[in-house]
Amino acid sequence: MSRIGKKVIAIPAGVSVEYKDHIVTVKGPKGSLTREIFGAIDIRQEGAELHVVALDDAKETNARHGLYRALVADMVKGVSEGFSRALEIKGVGWKAAMNGNKLVLNVGFSHPVEVVQKEGIKLECPTQTDIIVSGIDKILVGQVAADLRAIRTPEPYHGYGIRYKGEHVEHKEGKTSGKGKK
Repeated sequence: MSRIGKKVIAIPAGVSVEYKDHIVTVKGPKGSLTREIFGAIDIRQEGAELHVVALDDAKETNARHGLYRALVADMVKGVSEGFSRALEIKGVGWKAAMNGNKLVLNVGFSHPVEVVQKEGIKLECPTQTDIIVSGIDKILVGQVAADLRAIRTPEPYHGYGIRYKGEHVEHKEGKTSGKGKK
């Protein structure tokens, strides 16, 4: 039995949850999300609480119990509050800017890199070195942020690159001259 799966999901005001034919739909002030639930898992609503219940004791059901509870909880939080991920650019002369629905990155390549804003994702550049990825789907927000970081991952010698806000990049010692060694 999953400890996470047993936890109750509190439904905030303005959010509605519908579970029918193994499909859960969560609607809220920020939008709507849908997910299919596989296996012997049931979702029951009691007032302003949601319970994810395992219907049998099979190994596959136990493995999915906590997963589906976490996914449904993220859906409820996403449609009510939303998710965001902040990135920062480190590098001399490196910058980012929004051009319509495109994010234009100048990060040390011979050409600017253009990233088109995906549906359900909002990209913002409050400063030239900060990027904010926001949306209602936690998985999609995390994937877009990881894709942006992968354009220019932080290198370990000077720390240049695109990194998550607050991420610590371990620095390596640079090359030393061979003088004084025998």
